[in-house]
Amino acid sequence: MSYQQQSAGVPEETARLCRRANRKGNPYMKLRDELGPLYEDRVFADLFADTGRPGHSPGMLAVVTVLQFGEGLTDRQAADAVRNRLDWKYLLGLEADDEGFDFTILTDFRNRLLSGEREILLLDAILDVFRNRRLLKARGRQRTDSTHVLAAVRVLNRLECAGETLRHALNELAAAEPDWLVQNAEPAWRDRYGARIEQYRLPKSDKEKEASALQTGADGFALLARIYSNNAPLSLRLPAVQTLARVWRQQYYYEDGQLRWRASDNLPPAELLILSQYDEEAHYSRKRDTE
Repeated sequence: MSYQQQSAGVPEETARLCRRANRKGNPYMKLRDELGPLYEDRVFADLFADTGRPGHSPGMLAVVTVLQFGEGLTDRQAADAVRNRLDWKYLLGLEADDEGFDFTILTDFRNRLLSGEREILLLDAILDVFRNRRLLKARGRQRTDSTHVLAAVRVLNRLECAGETLRHALNELAAAEPDWLVQNAEPAWRDRYGARIEQYRLPKSDKEKEASALQTGADGFALLARIYSNNAPLSLRLPAVQTLARVWRQQYYYEDGQLRWRASDNLPPAELLILSQYDEEAHYSRKRDTE
């Protein structure tokens, strides 16, 4: 696949519609006005063939990747933003009626960066833009306040963490004991936990969030009860299942026979609270007095 060069300026109709919808200004519009295109396609030219079916502009995909990370979006959500949001179209220099691209293209772009060991381009190219506009200078003084990083994991909210922990346990069981899982899994679990939790539209209201959390909790306890029953094989007690049990003790409790979702002030301290089913030693905290 070769790449298709991005346009140099913001299309007139996109600019008109975006300014009309954002009369008080918009950070992405200001970013485009002040800095222009953030990434040039030529920077990524060696990652694409010279011939073949034209693909999307790698410079545009690089910007989308940065925006996606900044807003914490999935690939599908980022592709939807390119398709539907005028401020993104303005920053990317796209026509107002541009239909965008399939979300899987973002995965392909990241894989090209990683396989070519060129992921540093995302930082180097933007630093060049800043230096060219004299926003950075060499041998300047910069205050640092370093934090010891022990893990690099996506920070999930509690509802996402519970859903992902249960999904991970089910996936591990499917690989290790598929016959047992087929006989013991509820049919609805495939729909609830078949895809990553962030690909669903998570509930907005507190009442809906609690209802969703309690449903996940009930499903998790049902699975654990079957795994730890007297007639269940010991091979089911996988590390992912043990993590599920620990997360469920931290997030849920029973009161008068009713399953409850713990309030935020009834959770273990940060140094004990599990935030990632893949790395139980990863904990989240904030540094204070950094002014």
